[in-house]
Amino acid sequence: MNDMAAAARRAERDDGAGQPAPVRGRAVASWLFFDWAAQPFFTLVTTFVFAPYFASALAATPAEGQALWGYATAAAGLAIALLAPVLGAIADRTGARKPWIAGFSLPLVVGSLALWFAVPGEPGSIAIALAAFALATLGVEFATVFTNAMMPDLVPRARLGRLSGNGWALGYAGGLVSLVIALGLMAASPTTGLTLLGLDPLFGLDPATRAGDRASGPFSAIWYLVFVLPLFLFVPDVPRRAIPLSGAVRQGLHDLAATLRQARANRQVMTFLIANMVYKDGLVALFAFGGIYAGGVLGWSSIEIGSFGILLTVTGTLGAVIGGRLDDRIGSKRVISGALVVLILCGLGLVSVDRDTVFFVVKTAAPVPGAGLFSTLPEQVFLVLGGFLGAAAGPLQAASRTLLVHLSPPGGLTQYFGLFALSGKVTSFLAPLTVGLVTAATASQAAGMAVILVFFSAGLLLLARIDDTRAGA
Repeated sequence: MNDMAAAARRAERDDGAGQPAPVRGRAVASWLFFDWAAQPFFTLVTTFVFAPYFASALAATPAEGQALWGYATAAAGLAIALLAPVLGAIADRTGARKPWIAGFSLPLVVGSLALWFAVPGEPGSIAIALAAFALATLGVEFATVFTNAMMPDLVPRARLGRLSGNGWALGYAGGLVSLVIALGLMAASPTTGLTLLGLDPLFGLDPATRAGDRASGPFSAIWYLVFVLPLFLFVPDVPRRAIPLSGAVRQGLHDLAATLRQARANRQVMTFLIANMVYKDGLVALFAFGGIYAGGVLGWSSIEIGSFGILLTVTGTLGAVIGGRLDDRIGSKRVISGALVVLILCGLGLVSVDRDTVFFVVKTAAPVPGAGLFSTLPEQVFLVLGGFLGAAAGPLQAASRTLLVHLSPPGGLTQYFGLFALSGKVTSFLAPLTVGLVTAATASQAAGMAVILVFFSAGLLLLARIDDTRAGA
């Protein structure tokens, strides 16, 4: 039996890979900091700062920006879908995961740094932004695959839900802190020249060239480099096996084929992977377009979008903590199902809002000049619905990776997390691509975003076919 199976047996038998409690505690805390380290890329670049900047300042129109961002997200998702399970199988053969995490940290850092050079009005800025974003996305997603596979070595299976939920909660907290720093000290309004805190931006960042928004990329890279260090220093790794790379590739591909056959024979695992594929498609699109949609439909600047992001990260943090505990108490399936219901209802509410209307038909009063942030009813409805949406997204993701561990056989878990990444990415280009195509065809951001609700609904129907025996569901 391989090292992963032995680690799983130890996790069931003792309290975390058979290590003394102080060592385990330090390892768990250090593993949790990966989510803290990586989250600013998703918060600042993917959703709330750089993506809306791209749509409003680089692209010709917000709708065109939403479409182009969808194509870049789709391209990165397709590459991840093709490579993640193969790399996971190879990593199971070579043993150690930290070298893979380090290797994929490089494109994350390089791509994030390159976003600085996407200057408004400069030739090639759109291409630079899209290519750098896709490269960094590849890096962070692949690094996450190998980090997730460390989970069973850290805590017993009975505590995996709490571990996963705490990781997402710490990640949301990292996103919140980074967002407050970016909006309060760096990103300034082009109109007033001041940040959200009413300050001049740090380092002389020029609001006219949106330097504070572009700085979200380098800031995310530096943040990641600093806070990923505890994982490399204090989290124990599976011993590296002395096997040539060519042999690892050959044996890894063989193992992957066997894992695919095993997954096909395991109806529960296969059904879950398909359900995960469908609803994660919707989640990828939601994160990719949330800030762009708010900027285009409500006319929000980076200040309003960032403030909205702060709200979502606060509710997301609370949701992840509560969801992790519910996961251990009532089962992962019920947590995921509840989160999807909230996402569907709140998503429907969000696409029903524009500057003059809520719930599709209710007309609202025009905004009063100088009334301040979020003074209109559509903005307030958008905030409330977005808060609930943020609270559901964390438990959905945390409980999904926990459910995979419970449904999968103990051996070769990295391969199963490769399949998990595959299921979350194999068609992850489809939802962003569909959003982009529908947006381009209709010139309506709301029509494009409505596509996401179909993916959430289909995932919920598929999830109903899974039995989470821990909860008797």
